[in-house]
Amino acid sequence: MTPEELALVIRTALLKGIEEGRLALENDALPHSIKVERPRKREHGDWATNIAMQLAKKAGMTPRAFAEVLADSLAQNTGIESVDIAGPGFINIRLAAASAGELARTIIEGEGVYGTNETLAGTTINLEYVSANPTGPVHLGGARWAAVGDSLARLMSASGAHVIREYYFNDHGSQIDRFAHSLYARAMGHEAPEDGYGGQYIADIARQVRADATAAGEADPVTLPQAEAVEVFRARGVELMFDEIKERLRHFRSEFDVFFHEDSLHHSGAVARAIDTLRERGEVFDQDGAVWLRTTRYGDDKDRVLIKSDGQAAYFAGDVAYYLDKRQRGADAAIYLLGADHHGYIGRMMAMCEAFGDQPGVNMQILIGQMVNLVKDGKPVRMSKRAGTIVTLDDLVDAVGVDAARYALVRVSMDSNLDIDLDLLASHTNENPVYYVQYAHARTRNVARNAAEHGVSRDAGFDPAALDTPADAELLGVLAQFPAQVVQAAELREPHRVARYLESLAAAYHTWYGQCRVTPRGEDPVDTGHVARLWLNDAVTQVLATGLGLLGVSAPERM
Repeated sequence: MTPEELALVIRTALLKGIEEGRLALENDALPHSIKVERPRKREHGDWATNIAMQLAKKAGMTPRAFAEVLADSLAQNTGIESVDIAGPGFINIRLAAASAGELARTIIEGEGVYGTNETLAGTTINLEYVSANPTGPVHLGGARWAAVGDSLARLMSASGAHVIREYYFNDHGSQIDRFAHSLYARAMGHEAPEDGYGGQYIADIARQVRADATAAGEADPVTLPQAEAVEVFRARGVELMFDEIKERLRHFRSEFDVFFHEDSLHHSGAVARAIDTLRERGEVFDQDGAVWLRTTRYGDDKDRVLIKSDGQAAYFAGDVAYYLDKRQRGADAAIYLLGADHHGYIGRMMAMCEAFGDQPGVNMQILIGQMVNLVKDGKPVRMSKRAGTIVTLDDLVDAVGVDAARYALVRVSMDSNLDIDLDLLASHTNENPVYYVQYAHARTRNVARNAAEHGVSRDAGFDPAALDTPADAELLGVLAQFPAQVVQAAELREPHRVARYLESLAAAYHTWYGQCRVTPRGEDPVDTGHVARLWLNDAVTQVLATGLGLLGVSAPERM
């Protein structure tokens, strides 16, 4: 019996109490969901609920009297071994071994369905993440968003949402100009402009632009007038840089459905249409030769310029048009994953959302991530050999691999600074969290192989009541929490919850492994307990594989 199933049993008991007149409540007074959780002290039972304290006042009863009525009804359920009331009205429930053990069958026969849910069904979510400028390799901040964003997309999809993974391609503005001039300067053998970009990658791209031109039978761009040459380096250089970014992200298992070009907003007239829409809503005004959005109406510290007095669109105008475009493409929610340097941007963005008549925090959601630092030999890793001034995604992957990199970037809440110890992540010890979880999965597979060699097979049937030891109950209890963790991680936009859950499951499995046997000793015959524990072992395999998959991390068969 899962916590969700137990919650339904409790609801049924409540409805029965209402029908019999023992609980003076209306049916619609019951909460939409009934909270069931593990007691702090395991000796109190398998599960606990505080529903009596929530509803007692409405029923004109003390919480303990309410709990007694509910406990009497719950105790009649064949899947429940005992019900106790603690303190002012907590209800502690202990499941019968057979009822608890049925969870292993549910997980295995679900073939990967266990943990998925429909809480976000019918919702279209546009999730934008990374969106690094195509002026250099993906840095560690972008790497964090690649891991977190992709994991969040997987979690929301597992919760029933239609997720559009989007990369906003910043190909409009001064940074692209500086990138083009930096390529040109390097090709000419000069130092990069004072506000330009350095690093070996600039020389590599400049060299490739020239080689491509020669291969195509075109003039070497360094022989062209400077203005023409810069345009060649801009067009081809940006393309090469972005192709590399996409390839690096693909290798990092972070795929995108849409690559949206910022430049298209200006060339397609989307900016003008968005401003017209806001003007029709009475949110735009003209002053000092410029066009303004009245964001102070919605809590911003000042109104924001959309079109400057020289007729050029302000950067914010692109944000306005881009948000409207997302909504018009069918997004119920536009979620932005942004770096810490964008924190001051939230006010104007939410004000813009409200100016369109939308609900901030619902139709527009902004998640801010903090800095990432690499540490090796106890000292910070300062810069990349290739990028020159930053540490990149490639530096991290080269040091520890994709699995360890993704896991490390996801397992800490995104609103916390993150220090990644390269020595720890490269180690094969239990202190390395990704190794600890992956090793648990590999161990389950090894147990299954050994079981087959000893003639233990799930085909012999399944007696859930044979899972009767405290270690079995503890492991089943942890397995039972997986669906709720997925729901919370998706709803709260916190994929680190899944990583921490997997670590708790791995710990419970390693403990169980040391206390319970799947294979018989010596010449002992195979009994129902061995078979039942093979089912439990394989249920752990399934949940670990599903959970790691939600984080984009592999589940190895052997280690």
